Amino acid sequence: KFSQQYKATIGADFVTKELQIEDRLLTLQIWDTAGQERFQSLGVAFYRGADCCVLVYDVNVMKSFDSLDNWHDEFLKQANPTDPRTFPFMLLGNKIDIDGGNSRVVSEKKAKDWCASKGNIPYFETSAKEDINVDAAFLSIAKSALAKEREQDM
Repeated sequence: KFSQQYKATIGADFVTKELQIEDRLLTLQIWDTAGQERFQSLGVAFYRGADCCVLVYDVNVMKSFDSLDNWHDEFLKQANPTDPRTFPFMLLGNKIDIDGGNSRVVSEKKAKDWCASKGNIPYFETSAKEDINVDAAFLSIAKSALAKEREQDM
């Protein structure tokens, strides 16, 4: 649920979301870790045991996009997944609704090129405020995490 009131994440915020995939009801535990550098170190404790990782940047702020390599690498370092090459990641370019797209500074191509360089991770453009592509993105990453779990169970 989108809120007009901005509040910096200190450490991590936590919400749950239920999704039905095939015959299974999944409960996603979503940890929103701090994006601001001054709070960044507080979030790393929440990475261990994660089944997937959704990286989010603001399409209107180049600095948020430029930080993706650091976030990706830091997540892998802290989460220490069994196989980093096949760990389910997703990239979300958020805030596509702002100013009718006129203030956008990160192109869709630039974002997709970054995803390709990280092993073709899925990319969605979203607006939390206007509820654009949010459910589709969560459904996609949940399916990826579920497929990875099934693969590991074999």
